[in-house]
Amino acid sequence: MPLKKIAFLILLLITAYSCKKSDEEIWIDDTEPNTPIVDFGFKFDDFNVHYDTIQSQDTFERILKKQNLNGKKVADIIRSVKDSIPTTVHFKKPYICLRSKDRYNKLEYLIYQTDRVHYYLIDLRDSVVAYKKARPLTFKTKTIAGELTGSLTQTLRSMKVEPKLSGRLSKIYAWSIDFFKSRKGDKFAISYTERYINDTIYDGVDSIRAAYFEYKGEKIYAFPYQLERQSKTEFYDEKGKALKNFFLKAPLKFVNITSHFTKNRFHPVQMRWKAHNGTDYAAPTGTPIMTTAAGIVEQAGYTAGNGNFVKVKHDKTYSTQYLHMSKILVRRGQRVKQGEIIGKVGSTGLATGPHVCYRFWKNGVQVDALKLKLPNSQPMEKRDLPRYYEYMKPLKRALDSVSDVKFK
Repeated sequence: MPLKKIAFLILLLITAYSCKKSDEEIWIDDTEPNTPIVDFGFKFDDFNVHYDTIQSQDTFERILKKQNLNGKKVADIIRSVKDSIPTTVHFKKPYICLRSKDRYNKLEYLIYQTDRVHYYLIDLRDSVVAYKKARPLTFKTKTIAGELTGSLTQTLRSMKVEPKLSGRLSKIYAWSIDFFKSRKGDKFAISYTERYINDTIYDGVDSIRAAYFEYKGEKIYAFPYQLERQSKTEFYDEKGKALKNFFLKAPLKFVNITSHFTKNRFHPVQMRWKAHNGTDYAAPTGTPIMTTAAGIVEQAGYTAGNGNFVKVKHDKTYSTQYLHMSKILVRRGQRVKQGEIIGKVGSTGLATGPHVCYRFWKNGVQVDALKLKLPNSQPMEKRDLPRYYEYMKPLKRALDSVSDVKFK
C-alpha cells in the first residue's frame, strides 16, 4: 500500500478517536451539578453531614459516645431526652449526624429514623431538646386502565405500577371475583393515590379511590365508602351493593383450580370413577389456607383419605372443610375470623400433589361452592343511596374516561 494512503488512514483513525473522546468530555462537562439536599427541615450544605446505621450491639448511649462526647455529657443528654424519645434503638435503622462547618466540627443535631417518614430529632446546640417529627408527605392521584396479560401482579408490573397494589385489590374483590377464573384480555381500571416524601421520594400506594374489573363479561365496580353507622370503610359497587360477602370466593390466593365439584370423576389415586364433592386448588406446599368465613372449628385432625383436615361450622346452614394440609394451625373449638390462616397446603391423605380440596355444606348436604349465590354481609339501606351516588359518580366517571381513551 502506498505510504500516502497509510498516512491518510492513520490520520482518519486518530481523528475518529479524538472526536469520540471529545464527545465524551463535552457530555461530562454538560452534567448538571448535584441539587442541594434539603431534608428533615435542614439545608445539608450548612453542615458536615455523617450518615450511619445502627449496628447489632449499638445502644443510644454507645451512638452518642461514638460522637466523641464524654461520659458525663452523654449521661446528661440521655437524662434530658429520656421522656421524649425511646432510648432503645433498632438494628439497621439509619441515623444522621449534623456537625458545625467550623474548625470545631461540633455535633449540633442527631436524627434517628424509625421509618422512611418518622424520625426523632435531638437538638444539642444549647439546652438539649428532643422532638418526634415526620417528613412532609404529599399525595398524587393516578388513574390507569389496562387488560390482563397474565396474573394481576405481572400485569401491573409490566405497566410499571407497584405490584403490591394487586394484593390490596384481591382483598377488595375477594368476595365478588374468583381470580382463578380471570382471563387474559379482561379489562380493568384503577384510581389510586401515591405517597411522596418531600414531594419527590416515592413511598408507595396510600389508598385505592375506585376500581373496576371485567368478570364474566360484566364490569364490577368498587368504591370505598363509610356509612354513618359503620366504624370502618367498606367497598360498594355502582348500585350501592356491598362487595363484601358472607364467604370468600376461595381459600387460597392466585392459584389454579385443578378439579371441580362433580358427581363423576376418575380418582387419580384410587384409579376408579367416583363423585368429587369439592373443588381442588393447586398451590405449592406451605401456601397459607384461609377459612372462607368466620365460625368455629368443628373438626381438626387426620384421616387416611382426607389427610390433615379442618372443618369449620359457620352457622346453622353452612360449613366448610379443607383437606390434605401439610400443617394444621387451629384446634377444635377455636373461633376463627374470615380470612384467618387455618393451615398450610400439603399432599397428605389420598393426594397426588400439593393442593387443598375445599368442601362446602349447605343444610348438611355437600354442594358446589362455586355455583352458590351467597348472602351479602353489609347491605346498604335505601336512605343511604342518594348521598352514596353523589359521592360515587365522579369517581366512576374518572374510571370510565380513562377506559374510553385506553380501549377506544
